[in-house]
Order: sequence, then C-alpha cells, then structure tokens
Amino acid sequence: MISDPLGSSRIILLPFAHAIFRACFCDWNAVLNQSSTTQATTQEGLPVEAEASTSTRALLFEGGDLPCGDLSLTARVEAAILLADRPISEAKLTEVLGFVPMKERDAETEDAAAIAKDSKAVAARRKAAVDAIRTAIDELNQTYAQSGRAFRIETVSGGRQMITLPAFGAIVARLRGVKAQTRLSQAALETLSIVAYRQPIMRAQLEAIRGVACGEVLKSLMERRLVKITGRAEELGRPMLYGTTPEFLRVFGIASISDLPEAKDLR
Repeated sequence: MISDPLGSSRIILLPFAHAIFRACFCDWNAVLNQSSTTQATTQEGLPVEAEASTSTRALLFEGGDLPCGDLSLTARVEAAILLADRPISEAKLTEVLGFVPMKERDAETEDAAAIAKDSKAVAARRKAAVDAIRTAIDELNQTYAQSGRAFRIETVSGGRQMITLPAFGAIVARLRGVKAQTRLSQAALETLSIVAYRQPIMRAQLEAIRGVACGEVLKSLMERRLVKITGRAEELGRPMLYGTTPEFLRVFGIASISDLPEAKDLR
C-alpha cells in the first residue's frame, strides 16, 4: 500500500489572516520528517462478479486484452491503485485495466495531452470506463468504511491513491521513526500560502508582501519538496519564479491548485 506522505494525517486549510495556513489535523511533524457465505447472483443465475466482468469486456478495444478479466472490476481497480507508486489518474487506470490502448507518457506528461490523441471511439470507451472505475472506487470506499478498515482511496494530486486514515497518523509516524512535534514555522506557513495563491511569484514579490527576507524560508520549503522553481520572469535580470509542487498537493490532500478555497471564502 502506498503510504500517505503525511502519515495520512492530513492538514486542512482553515480560514487564514493575511494568507496564513493553519495546520489542524495533525502535526506536520508526523509527516514531513514522516464463515461461509452464499455467492450473490444475478436474475440470470450468474455470479455478480461474472456479470461485471462480462459488462466491462464490452468496453474492450479491438485486439486488446483485459488483464485478470475473470476477476471483478472492483478487485482489479483496487489492485492497480494499491500497487501504483504514486497517485494514478483515471485516464491511466483505463489503460492499465485494458479498456483503451496504452499511451506513451512519462512522469511529466499531462493526461490531457495523451487523451487529446484519442479517436472518437476510444474517447467514448475511455469515458465509459472512467464512469465504471469511479463506481468501483465508491464501492471500495463504502466497503472499507463498513468493515472499519484503516484506509480509503482518495483523489490526490490529480490521481487516485490509497491512504491511511488521519486517525492512524501517530502509528504511521512511529513506524517511520518520525519525531512527534516537528512543525513548519509560522514564517514557512505564511510563505507557502502566498506561493500557493500567487504562483508563479518572484522572491521580491514574496518579500514585498511579507515585509521580510524570504530566502532561507524558500530554501527550507524547497528542501521539503513543497515549493519549486517554475521558470524565470520576463524582467530585468530574469529573476526566478516559484510555485508549488505535486508533493504540496499530496501533503494538503487536494487534487489541484484550483481546489484551494477562494480567499474571499476564508475571511
């Protein structure tokens, strides 16, 4: 299982004053230093899993194969997400599960670029497959909750990832040998919030907003892989621009920057 970078003790963004994040669910610390049953059947007498497998085969492209197609879609989705070494997108899941052809992509390739190359027929299959995958994930999370499991599937950094629940953060922290009281400083939280809402942003702009030098704070945030250099400004001296990283999205438990709350809603 892929562990949550925060020991799954998520940090929630609360109302901020002057663009300050406040951590609430757990300590940053815990993280950054981190009987026999009758088989259900359909009306036709087929096992539910068999019916599901038959229906998903209808989405298969010509000449393709359906890996582990004799198993239920729910089980296959669970296996794919469990084994992924990072959040896996729904588009990628449709390919891994054999519903559409695999696309050539690397870690930096956006799903949108790959999907844009879909033919009309493939696009229709992919959409139907995504709907089926979402239903499977909902069923999995419902099963996890009803059985009291310590994990669930969340949308993180634009993909699906299996994470432990916040309530188990302390256990994850101990397992990793992480100290329990390490937090980001107030200055780091202020700087991170400004970068998140104003990116891409120059260091000079950051310092103008905060009123103090931000060099060391930026260095610390970059070491934690929460902030990165995104380019250079078209100004004299071509100063560097800063923005947040996929790690930032994972840590704060959001799918994309657009999911950050509006500033007006936090006052």
